[in-house]
Amino acid sequence: MTTAATEIRYLHESHPQGTETYQIAPGILWARLPLPFRLNHVNVWLLRDADGWTIIDTGADTADARAVWEALFTGPLADARVNRLVATHGHTDHVGLSGWLTERAGDVPFVSTLGEWMSAQVRIWDAQSKSATDGAQRFLTAHGCDDDTLASYRADRERTHALLGPLPITLTRLRDGDTIRFGERDWEVIVAGGHAIEHASFWCAEDRILIAGDQILSRISPMIGVFPAMPEADPLADYLASLPRFKALPADALVLPSHGLPFYGLHARADQLARHHELRLDDLGRLMDRPRVAMELARGLFARAVAEGQGRLALAETLAHANYLVGRGRAVRTKAPDGRILYGRAEEPDSELMAAH
Repeated sequence: MTTAATEIRYLHESHPQGTETYQIAPGILWARLPLPFRLNHVNVWLLRDADGWTIIDTGADTADARAVWEALFTGPLADARVNRLVATHGHTDHVGLSGWLTERAGDVPFVSTLGEWMSAQVRIWDAQSKSATDGAQRFLTAHGCDDDTLASYRADRERTHALLGPLPITLTRLRDGDTIRFGERDWEVIVAGGHAIEHASFWCAEDRILIAGDQILSRISPMIGVFPAMPEADPLADYLASLPRFKALPADALVLPSHGLPFYGLHARADQLARHHELRLDDLGRLMDRPRVAMELARGLFARAVAEGQGRLALAETLAHANYLVGRGRAVRTKAPDGRILYGRAEEPDSELMAAH
C-alpha cells in the first residue's frame, strides 16, 4: 500500500532565487519574495492575461521585497500593463505591499474577500490603538504569560505591524463560488476559514490547477491560531471543515501553495494535515491531566517553538486546539479566582449511569 508521504510529488526540487521566475504552466510565472521571519519567503504568482498581467499576493513591506518587485516590473512584467492585484488573504506577508503595489502598477483594482480586506484594516488600526494593546496584555496574562513573554509579544507585534503598509482604499470583492477570469483561465473561488477568516483559493478545472494560498501547504501546516480579538474562537473547526472541499477536487491537481514548492498530491496532503491535527489534539488532551493555563500547555505541546522565541504563535495554536476540544466536550474552560483561564480534560461520563439511561 502506498503511503500518503510518497504520494507527494514536487513539480520542481528548487525554487526561484532573487528576481528569477519559473514558468509553472503556460502563462503562469512563479516568483519568491524574501520575508524577515522564521518562515523566510512567500510565493507570488504572475499570470499572463490576453492584454496584460494579474498579480497574486505581494509580500511584506520591506525594502528587499520592493526591490524584487521593481526588478519584475522591468523584467517579465515590462511587456504589458498590470490589470489587477489579487490577495488570497489579509496577512502581512500577502498584502503588506498591496497599497504600494496597486499604485506602482498604475492604480489597478485590488481583488480580495471582504473579510480579509477588513481584517487587514483592523490589523492596521490595532497597531495604533492603546486599547487594543491593553486588551492583548490582559489576554496574555489571563493565559499564563510571564513578563518576559509579554515584552517579547510587544516587540514582535511592533515589528510585524511595521511590515504592513497602507491598504488599497477600494476593493473588488470575491465571494465563495464566484468565477473570476485571469491568466486566460476561468477560476472558481473557494473561500475557507481556519488560517484566516475568509481565505480565497482559486481552482481552474480545465487545467486542474489550484492556487491554494496558505490553506494547503506542501511541507508545513498552516498557522491556525486564536488571538485577543476573538478569545473563544474555534478556527480549527473551520479549517478541518475546509479539507473535504479540497479533497473533492481531482487528486492529480497541481497545487500552487504560498510557501514551499508546487506539488501534486492534493488528497494525500489534505489527509496528512487532518491527521496532524488529530495527533496534536490527542497530545493536548493528555497534557490536560489537571486544569492548566494555555501557556503551560503550549510549553508542553510546542516546547521547541517556545524555546526558540515563538511563544506567541505557540500560544495561539494551543488555544485553537484547546477551544476545539472545549467545543466538542472533550475539555472544559474555567476561570480561576485570580482571573487566569484554565483548560482541563472533561470528566469521562459514568458508564453505569449512561447505561441506566
